[in-house]
Amino acid sequence: MAIRLAIVNDYEVVVHGLVSMLRSYSDRIEVVEADVNAHPVSAVDIALFDTFAQSFRDRERIARLVRDPRIGKVVVYTWSADDPTVSQGRVPGISAYVSKRLAAAELVDALEKIHAGEPVRLHDPGRGPLVGGDWPGREEGLTARESEVLSLITQGYSNNDIVDTTLLSINSIKSYIRSAYRKIGVTSRSRAILWGIDHGFQPDRARLSGDQLSPDER
Repeated sequence: MAIRLAIVNDYEVVVHGLVSMLRSYSDRIEVVEADVNAHPVSAVDIALFDTFAQSFRDRERIARLVRDPRIGKVVVYTWSADDPTVSQGRVPGISAYVSKRLAAAELVDALEKIHAGEPVRLHDPGRGPLVGGDWPGREEGLTARESEVLSLITQGYSNNDIVDTTLLSINSIKSYIRSAYRKIGVTSRSRAILWGIDHGFQPDRARLSGDQLSPDER
């Protein structure tokens, strides 16, 4: 029987990207709900919390997922699965952290092992790019990390706030900002915020259930 999965994030393009990433594995993973800036309402085996442009330190939101009796397990989908500060700040009751650098087949294998209660070594396979999924600004040539940083800037985060949220160094943040600004043709933070607002970099709010997802996304 397929694992019933809810995907939780604040950006519609991100949750749709994950749905598409998993569509070839519908016999093993059934995405019954894709929640954008909303809490799942369906009974699911796993709620997958995507940390794109939101912190794994969002303890209140993650704790609400953990407390919900309709959710079997909570798994955090993050760039920082191997970072020691993740385990230090983890919310009690989270079943696992999985890396965004896992290929779709590896992600499905990990979710199945987590669901079955088997031990999973949640390694990060390197410093490469995000393997699958989608993100705002991809069509503009932005990488997933550049997009995440620009999304946080659009929300009004300072560079130090972005460091705290992403666990990246301040030098890495500045590098992503420079490359993102170059790609979108701006030279200031205020212009970047305006560009982000105009191009869908603010959080959305929506909920799609399994029967509302298009056939290509199920």
